[in-house]
Amino acid sequence: MTNIPTIETERLFLRPMRIEDWPEYAEMMSSERAVYMGGPHSVEAAWGMFCHDVAQWALMGHGALMMEDRKTGSCLGQVGINHGPLFPEHELGWLVYPVAEGKGFAYEAAVALRDWAFRVRELETLVSYIAPDNIRSRRLAERLGAQLDAEAPRKDANDLVFRHPKA
Repeated sequence: MTNIPTIETERLFLRPMRIEDWPEYAEMMSSERAVYMGGPHSVEAAWGMFCHDVAQWALMGHGALMMEDRKTGSCLGQVGINHGPLFPEHELGWLVYPVAEGKGFAYEAAVALRDWAFRVRELETLVSYIAPDNIRSRRLAERLGAQLDAEAPRKDANDLVFRHPKA
């Protein structure tokens, strides 16, 4: 099994997923908050996504990490790099639980994982696939310095593709 990193930021531990993360993840993925991730999802579909996020570490050398608050130990969401047969390019993605929304945690986590991907995994490029009406994620991608790439391949023709610069 690939070693899954723990990445520390000022306020977060980006750490491997644990089974204890499942209930809150399942709740998020089965709610209306998952609409920009193809949801809401059934519990079975959410479980498949949860397992997929873990399995990518062994199969691809990257995957998802949970955002844990360094002060409280609370899980605040997830940041990850997706790739494989479902993604034309390496994708930097994020999801934030309601308690953490609007506090800069997704930005902090995305910067850290993006930089890790370029430095440690030596990826040439990263993109984020974002639904046009997902304004919060579009703003975050722009804050990260990502630029729209209209020519980039995408699984969903409706998605916008934001290309991230190397740090």
